[in-house]
Parts: sequence; C-alpha cells; structure tokens
Amino acid sequence: MQSITSKENEVIKHIKKLKDKKYRDIAKEYVIEGIKLVGEAIQEKAPVKQIILCDDCEKNASIPKDLMYEIAKYECIYVTEKVFKYLSEVEAPQGILAVMQKNNQDAEIDYAQDIIVVLDEIQDPGNLGTILRTVDSVGLTQIVVSKGTADAYNPKVVRSTMGAIFRVKIIESEDLKQTLKEIKKHKFKTVVSSLQTDNTIYHIDYNKKAIVIGNEANGVGKEIQEMADEKIKIPMLGKTESLNAAVATGIILYEYVRQKRS
Repeated sequence: MQSITSKENEVIKHIKKLKDKKYRDIAKEYVIEGIKLVGEAIQEKAPVKQIILCDDCEKNASIPKDLMYEIAKYECIYVTEKVFKYLSEVEAPQGILAVMQKNNQDAEIDYAQDIIVVLDEIQDPGNLGTILRTVDSVGLTQIVVSKGTADAYNPKVVRSTMGAIFRVKIIESEDLKQTLKEIKKHKFKTVVSSLQTDNTIYHIDYNKKAIVIGNEANGVGKEIQEMADEKIKIPMLGKTESLNAAVATGIILYEYVRQKRS
C-alpha cells in the first residue's frame, strides 16, 4: 500500500480547498471527518465520493473492523499522518475523513410535509447545525435557507448536525420572498417569530405552515414580516426578552410534535 506523502498532490490540494465555501459551491462537494460521521454517512447511503485514511489508522486499530469492511467498498486514499493533519479540521483527528457530494442538487420543496422550516439569514454555524439536527429529530426531511444564511456545508455546521445533514434536504433560496410566495401557492400559511404579537406558539395549528426563523440579531426581515399570515412568540416568565435561534426553533418544533402526538 502506497501513501500520499506530499501536500502538493493534486488530490490533497483539492480536498484542502473544500474548506472554502466558494470552492465547495463550484465542486458541489464538502468534507466530513471522524469515525462516527463517516460511519453514519455509509449507513445512510449518503453520496460518498472518496474516503481518506491516515496510514497509521489500521495499526492503531481506532476504526472498528466492521466499518473498515464497509469503507473498503469505496474509493480509499491513504495519506501519511503529516498530510492527514494538514487536511484535518479538528484538534485530535481520528484518522478518517470523506469527500461528500452535496445532497441538494435540483432540490425541490416537498409539499406533502406538515410544516416547512425556513431560515432567514441565520449566521452562526453552531445554530444552523443544531437547527438541522432538531429538524431531523421531529421527523422533517427538508429545510429552506435564505441566500444570507450560513453555509450548511461549513465543517462546523456539518459536525454539529451529528449526521442529520445526511437525512435533511437543504434547499437554498436565492430570493426568500419569492420562495415563500411559491410556498403559499401550495396552500401553506407563513408564520414568523416576532415579539410584536400577543399570539404564542400555542395559538396556531401546525398544519400546512411555513415557519420562518429569523436572524440572531435582527429577527425575521421586514419584508418577510409584512407578508406573514401569522406571527407568534414564545411566552417567557422571566426577564429575558429573546432566546437563541436554535433554542427557539426547538421549542416551536416540539409544540408541533406535541400537537401531532395528541
């Protein structure tokens, strides 16, 4: 077995460039890292293009044998420890990463779902990753993100989804206002989170609703607010006026779960 030893290798340079959003958009690829995440990608039959292994992985026996058996079915590239650390995004790499094809090619909205979660310029990668994980946890399989929202394929977002990125279709909207108009044509009502209302999350029926979650600092944009059919807020008993975007999304979606179960 021969390992790639140079950072100047074309394959290595390509993988390294996938750190940048512009290059990810051009290549329509992104990188995942770690035993659990690569294992989950294989289990979910996500589009794995290449698997990169540190040539000491098998010696260290850090990757389970059953996973190594599955990995062998894919195109595998072995690299030296020095090259792997050059590619890695984490402080303590586990010696395995994979190049993935994006799962949003020609993505269209599925109007058969009860609700559609829409993100309006969410900026923090951690928030976005947590929201994707929460969307997955309530059984939804898609999310619409505005052009100004953080890149869902950012390494930090990918890690924080804990595998949800393989199950949730990410639909990127170039013009959120137009996208919401199209959603409305399919008999969905637009619901926005806002402090400027007396209605709470308990006042609406979570059926055929597009729920818009706003930017961490400024909330839902003015134009989107103006086209909303309903506005809701999370009732709070303490002095805090607002919640983290990911926390707020979780509270709203689990009211949907409560209604669905009852």
